[in-house]
Amino acid sequence: MLDHLILGVADYERSKAFYLAALAPLGYGVVLEVEGISCGFGNAGKPEFWVGARERSGPVHLAFTSPDRKTVDAFYAAAIAAGATDNGKPGVRQHYHADYYGAFVFDPDGNNIEAVCHRPE
Repeated sequence: MLDHLILGVADYERSKAFYLAALAPLGYGVVLEVEGISCGFGNAGKPEFWVGARERSGPVHLAFTSPDRKTVDAFYAAAIAAGATDNGKPGVRQHYHADYYGAFVFDPDGNNIEAVCHRPE
């Protein structure tokens, strides 16, 4: 169901250092960093828990796993119809990886909600 979660933080570098230390005993470390303002923690190369500068991701960013790209498109259409605000139409996000296909909306409380498929077309 859940693909990843991003916490919006006031001080990215401070939070990154905190979570590096706190999560190390659990076997988690930074597996991906984007633009020096967000990083994903995980193991085995899969970032599942992210921290990011608050203005980038909203209060909370929650991503749901989608089985295919068509379902990402359907999520986006349903969310917009239900009153969400666009935060990124469905499409490939190559800065994450070549097959990353996601769509982003803000829910009524300003949280950044995403559906993502990691499979090729």
